[in-house]
Amino acid sequence: MTETENTAPAPAPAPAESQEPVNITVADLQGLVNLIDVASSRGAFRGGELAAVGTLYSKLATFLQQILGSQEAPVDDAGAGATDSAE
Repeated sequence: MTETENTAPAPAPAPAESQEPVNITVADLQGLVNLIDVASSRGAFRGGELAAVGTLYSKLATFLQQILGSQEAPVDDAGAGATDSAE
């Protein structure tokens, strides 16, 4: 007789199998770094938030440098090997 009894239950979430996996690319992360740069230059963050934003920015920038550095080395090696076998 209470309103709680009269409300319909919320629908159950869809199984995880029917959802497409979320893909985050290096370009997405680079876009996030750029977004932080733009937002901070426009004064979007309060003083108390700057430490957390700066920490996140540093982590992202370091991660991107590591990823891009590791991607460049194998590409050069693989490219050299493919050129030698094609000749």
